[in-house]
Amino acid sequence: MNTRRNRIASRALWLMILLMITMAIGRAERVNNSSSAGLFWSTAKEDEDQPRKAERNDDSTAAAIVNDHDELDGGFSSIDGMLQWAIGHSDPATLKETAQDVQRLSPSELKKRQMEIKELMLQLKTPSDAQLIQIAIDDLNNSTLSLEDSHRALQELLILVEPIDNANDLSKLGGLSVLVGQLNHPDTDIRKISAWILGKASQNNPLVQKQVLELGALSKLMKMVKSSFVEEAVKALYTVSSLIRNNLAGQEMFYVEAGDLMLQDILGNLSFDIRLRRKAVSLVGDLAKCQLENMHKVEPPLFRDRFFLKSVVDLTASADLDLQEKALAAIKNLLQLRTTEALVLKDFCGLDTALERLRQQLQEVMLEEDQRDYAMDVEALRREVELIFFRKLDDSGSNMIR
Repeated sequence: MNTRRNRIASRALWLMILLMITMAIGRAERVNNSSSAGLFWSTAKEDEDQPRKAERNDDSTAAAIVNDHDELDGGFSSIDGMLQWAIGHSDPATLKETAQDVQRLSPSELKKRQMEIKELMLQLKTPSDAQLIQIAIDDLNNSTLSLEDSHRALQELLILVEPIDNANDLSKLGGLSVLVGQLNHPDTDIRKISAWILGKASQNNPLVQKQVLELGALSKLMKMVKSSFVEEAVKALYTVSSLIRNNLAGQEMFYVEAGDLMLQDILGNLSFDIRLRRKAVSLVGDLAKCQLENMHKVEPPLFRDRFFLKSVVDLTASADLDLQEKALAAIKNLLQLRTTEALVLKDFCGLDTALERLRQQLQEVMLEEDQRDYAMDVEALRREVELIFFRKLDDSGSNMIR
């Protein structure tokens, strides 16, 4: 990329110096009331800027600041922008030497170089993100497209949808419906990447969440979570989480589709890939947090199911620090719900014992220098959970006495 950029900068610089001299000749000819046709070329923006440009000297031009957005990300909006970019990517000594060489060219040679400038401008003008998204979508709509090219189109979309504006453009360009359709593709990778793109586009984006849910993607994704292909299942659960996070309508659909049973199955089964279990318990924490922020909503039965609660508590016995941390975060939110009973967590789930066992385990991990800081963070969260738990136990005991 750097080699190509330097090559383009060098050529652009040389041609732009030619253009500057051409413009200077054109201005001189206009002063003498002679025609400049075929000699002076400019855009509308340049015409507006000509009085200001005429006042610049060589030093001020050479010191022009290069704007990042002018650099090969959709072309140059003006000759001035192209000139600034070329100067900014060139050596000052080379700039001076090239200027001296150009001054020796004849008017006919300058006219020839003028045409080269036009061609260079066309070469440098790259498509916008919206155009690239449309190209990828059109490719996916092409039934004769090879599997390899379909993978390529999806990989391009995966990168393009990261900015929220691009994600919002997906629906306008017909991309969401195409991607939801790809969830039924016979190729595992096509399904996986399509789900991944939908998850990226939906993350913290209520507009896209609503659009994807309306296309019926949730039920398809939840079936994919049960896939025997681990990578597909992991990406599908990631997208399910992205779709329903902080989205009450999506969460209602999730429970209707038996999402609670899906979570219980993943959390309570040690045979599931640990990445799935991490994502599942993270989703539990998100659902509980959303419930806390919407106390007027009826709490789903899942949060008071003792077998479900025990499956979350049991995750603290894992040897994986990340899973332990996510489990503690979920327990912290679950403890603060109205329907979660502290005595159930103590007597049936053994939370008090689990927290003490985890404390001892974390003390040992802290002896390892490379994990000490992380273990200390998890221990701080463990103490916070323990405090909330014992406070809730005390409150429940007081209520029983009354």
